[in-house]
Amino acid sequence: MTPMLAWYRRLALGALLLTFVVVVFGAYVRLADAGLGCPDWPGCYGKLTPAHAADVIRDVHAAEPHGPVSLPKAWKEMIHRYLAASLGLLILAIAVLAWRLRDHPRAAPGVALALVGVVVFQGLLGKWTVTLLLKPAIVTAHLLGGLTTLALLAWLALRACGARQAHARASREGSGRDGPGRVGSRGDSLRSTSMLAAGARLAFVLLVVQIALGGWTSTNYAALACTDFPACHGSFSPEADYANAFHVVRELGMTADGELLSNAALTAIHWSHRVGALVAGGALLLLGWTLCRRRDTFDTGVALLATLALQIGLGIANVLLSLPLPLAAAHNAGAALLVGVMVWVNFRLAVPSAVALPARRRHGTLPVVFEEGRP
Repeated sequence: MTPMLAWYRRLALGALLLTFVVVVFGAYVRLADAGLGCPDWPGCYGKLTPAHAADVIRDVHAAEPHGPVSLPKAWKEMIHRYLAASLGLLILAIAVLAWRLRDHPRAAPGVALALVGVVVFQGLLGKWTVTLLLKPAIVTAHLLGGLTTLALLAWLALRACGARQAHARASREGSGRDGPGRVGSRGDSLRSTSMLAAGARLAFVLLVVQIALGGWTSTNYAALACTDFPACHGSFSPEADYANAFHVVRELGMTADGELLSNAALTAIHWSHRVGALVAGGALLLLGWTLCRRRDTFDTGVALLATLALQIGLGIANVLLSLPLPLAAAHNAGAALLVGVMVWVNFRLAVPSAVALPARRRHGTLPVVFEEGRP
């Protein structure tokens, strides 16, 4: 391995870990009501740190003791910004190295450059989160942008580390070493892997929709709209206002017409998240069980089922224990872990064109391919 590739791999793994920290800490900042601890951007009252703006912060806090501004909240908000800025610099360095290694099979310069664009947009969303006073649509988009960054970095890290893929075993089977009776086994195995890969992509889409519903629930402060489980207000068909629950362009706590958001609307948001959990959870459970039945994907299946069980447990505990801050932040961490595991699953199942095309010539079919999935 060349020194440049070694650095590229280290930076990818380091950035992936830092992204996880940024996503979880960002959720903690929001859940601790510190998102407006510094109401301007990128500094804090025009200063580099809250320490430099301490006098102004104390004056604002004295005028509004129960408001969003205090010195501890300001530090939480600014630490999150410092971490996010450090991540941006890491990703820029990764993009430069990926471009210099663009001819190496373990580099993915296109994904790395896309990451730079995502992070720039994330910075703008972070700014708008503050300047637009925590509008639910902006805050939810900011969460999804953070998890998109995590997913792309996970893919880059797997590629940079040369992670094993299921098609490698399929390529060995039917190669001639096992005798003439195994000629068709490679194509059959590739088709099986391709079908499972399509199912994994569908499950990933359902997970993203569920995370968006979870973000919408959290940013609208609807996590405690239903305080019982598994029913909501003692019913599996609670009174809910879906018409006002999902207006995207509106202020926090308000309808699109400027009226206060009703409890029925908050119930609709919360209940939609629970229904989404059933759908996405069922798909992930089926996928995990299928992965566990294959020798070449058993480890990813176990990881998926374990992470899914943890996330479901955290979600139920948050409802029954009235959303304690550590559990609420852990639920966001669970979502990030699920995203990472699902990237690993999809990477493992990716069938590159170099493997898929010979199978098409022999069998007249073309398995689903991931151009970026080559090892």
